[in-house]
Order: sequence, then C-alpha cells, then structure tokens
Amino acid sequence: MTVKISIPDFDKSNVLVVGDLMLDRYWHGDTSRISPEAPVPVVRVGDAEERAGGAGNVALNIAALGGQPTVLGLVGDDEASTALQKVLAYKNVKCNFQAVANSKTITKLRIISRHQQLIRLDFEDGFEGCDHSVLNGQFQNEMNTASVVVLSDYGKGTLQDIQTLIALAREENKPVLVDPKGNNFARYKGATLITPNMSEFEAVVGACHSDDELVTKGMHLLDELELEALLITRSEKGMTLLRHGYDALHLPAQTREVFDVTGAGDTVIATLAAALSAGQPMDEATALANQAAGIVVSKLGTATVSIEELQHALRDEEEITSGVMDEAQLKALVAAAKARGEKVVMTNGCFDILHAGHVTYLEQAAQLGDRLVVAVNDDATVRRLKGEDRPVNTMERRMRMLSALSCVDWVVPFFDETPTELICNISPDILVKGGDNDPDKIPGGDCVRKTGGEVRVMSYVDGVSTTGIISSIREKE
Repeated sequence: MTVKISIPDFDKSNVLVVGDLMLDRYWHGDTSRISPEAPVPVVRVGDAEERAGGAGNVALNIAALGGQPTVLGLVGDDEASTALQKVLAYKNVKCNFQAVANSKTITKLRIISRHQQLIRLDFEDGFEGCDHSVLNGQFQNEMNTASVVVLSDYGKGTLQDIQTLIALAREENKPVLVDPKGNNFARYKGATLITPNMSEFEAVVGACHSDDELVTKGMHLLDELELEALLITRSEKGMTLLRHGYDALHLPAQTREVFDVTGAGDTVIATLAAALSAGQPMDEATALANQAAGIVVSKLGTATVSIEELQHALRDEEEITSGVMDEAQLKALVAAAKARGEKVVMTNGCFDILHAGHVTYLEQAAQLGDRLVVAVNDDATVRRLKGEDRPVNTMERRMRMLSALSCVDWVVPFFDETPTELICNISPDILVKGGDNDPDKIPGGDCVRKTGGEVRVMSYVDGVSTTGIISSIREKE
C-alpha cells in the first residue's frame, strides 16, 4: 500500500492537548578540568535555555506547523509553571494550567557541555491522587472549540482519569489520539488511535519476529481495545499503521543523521493530530508525521518541525538525483518513491548502441508511471546473448548514456543470465518488455504479479535495431 504525501492547510487545525506538562531546562557551559572535590567535570555555565516538554512540546509542534493548539494540564504553583507558560504563550499556544497546591511543576534540568549531556536533574512530585474534577470540567469547556484531542501520557498522574476524558470526547465525536506510557494499554480503551513505540508495543503483545506477526498481534490489540487505528513507531524501521478494512501501511524511516530522539514521539502525534484536524485522511497524515519524525531526530533535545522544513524534505525526495546505482541504493529509492505514492516502472535490456527505437520505447514506458528503472546486462551476458563481437560499448558506457535520458530515472546493472532476481527484489509496479515477448514468460513477471503489479508488452519501432545499425556500418567500411 502506498500513500501520497502532501502538506495541508494547518491554519484550519484546532487541537486540544491534555497531559503531563514539563519544563525542560538546559544549562550549557565549557568544561576543562576535574573537580578537586570529586572525580567529576567542572562546568562553567554560560548559556541557559528553557523549553516545553511533554504535553507542552506536543502543543508547540502543532503551533510550529501553523495550527491552533490549546494545552491543558496540571502544574505546581511555582516559578517553573510561570516559566513554562511564558515559553508556550510566546509560541502562540493557548494555556489552561491547573495549579495543584503543595506540588512542583515537573522540571528536568540538563547540564550540557560540548553538545554532550553530563547529567539530568529531575524535580517532580507527580500528580497521582489529585482531585481531577476541575481538570475534567475544563476539558469539557476546551473541547468545544477543538476538532481533535491529543492525550499525552508520561505517567506523571495528569491523565489518571483518562477513561473519563476518552468517554467525554467520544460522546462529542471528537477523534482521540493517545501517546501511551507503560504496559497497561487497557486504560486507553475506546480511543481513536494510540501511538506506542516498538518497545512499548512488544511489552504488551510480546516479541514480534516479522512484519506478519506484528500485524497479527496489532490487529488483535485493535479489537481488544476497541480502537479505530494503531500506529506503531519502529525507529530505524519506520512506522506501521493498522486499521480494520485496510492493508497494513508500512512506512520506511526517512533516513537522516540521528542526533537526539528526545521528543520524537511528541512530533509524530502532533503532526498526525494537526493534519487530521486540517482534513487529511489517516494514511496521508501518518505519512506526513513520518516525514516530521525524520527531521526532528536531527535536532538536540525537545524540538519542533516547521512547514518550511517539511516542504524542503519533500522537495529533496522529489528531486532525488537520477543516475547509475547499485541494487541496494535502488531498493531504498524505490521504497521511498512508493511511500510517496509514486508508481515505479521497470524494464531491462542490453541497449548496446542507443538509437531512436530505444528512446521511443523508453519514453513510452516512462509514461506508464512516475519513475522508470532500466536494468542493463553486464558485458559477459551480452556476449553470450549476442556473440563474441558484442557489446560494442561497455556496460559503464551503456549505463551512462541511458542515465542521460530525461525519461529514465534510475539505471542499475545485473550480472545473471536473466534479471529475475533483481526484478523480484525491486518489486516494480509495472514490468515492461518490448517486441513479441509472451507476457507469461517474461523473466520476473511472476514476482511482479504476486505483489499486485502488472506486466506489459510494448512494440518496438520498426526498422531500427542495434544489429541493423552495426550491419549498415560494416557495409560502408
């Protein structure tokens, strides 16, 4: 299953975020010596910054996309809550904080030197056992202006009465997205969607040794929890979206340098919620959230993703350099193209002396889809097929000429007698051959059909062939 990625009008997004609020503090400084008091580095603090974590970071991610978030949660009646509200309000997040007497706002202080975290200090009491009646009342008030609800659970007690919140939202037909915590998923029963990471998911359903096993256990969890959807984030393996009545959507990770995964889950659920609120269908919203996750992990600490960064990332994918590559490179590019909803066409041949017949055939093949892959015989197989005096041009030269054609996206060599194994590994949507080939006997055709693709036979241009060109040259010598 493939899905096209686009950016919706986030101005239409109104999302209510409820959950554990946190203030993330970062103290930065140089260290050049060890303390004489203990074997620890001495950090001379120079800069300090404050960021919103937890549910606040979810709201910030929505605001960064241009959405209209409201954040609701429990805090202490202290300086940290004031600082947190200031950070959020500055980024156009509407805050509805419920102060709890004699409690501390959850604060995490990180000491950073040379981009390395040396220590984290946590200040928190948690809000287990607090009276949640005021929070529930405020939830009902704020829900009236929201089209999507996000429940961000970090296990600190704000969502102790989460079943009441889910029920209230579903009574008003508001989609409820939950970022879960711990291994008691029963408390999220009745939500629209939950977004566990792979570790959280396996802690509940058991180890999954294959995609098929993951899908089977995930679908069972959908039934058990009465969910509409389940989104499993899988680190380097991307994401999997499961829904009844739809094929599993496996999205590959958007490969970037991973610097810090802190807050990546916040970005995923925030982007998903904002896109759904803006009117995108679930699969497209998920694909966009996958893109956002690939961007945010390249940043330090809790961070957000902007519209401009998403646009840039999508442009980068659309402008993937055409050219010659090996099978491993091609597989990654084809997987990314399919994730964007593009149709991949593949053909193969010797293409010894590139002529008008070849070009016409390739242009017609390219019109069948969005990307055209050309697999080229190596020199040894050409000799066995065409004779000892062939090829006229080496494999490297033949591939270079093909890659220069505007209708050809990717060129890859193969070294077996037939390209069957390569075609099966690449799994194009359409396999094309020219001439009078029998579609049922084309190498690789069975693999393509098994994965839902099709095999097409196209006519060559009459009177033009490499053999004919070579004969004509020899006659004139």
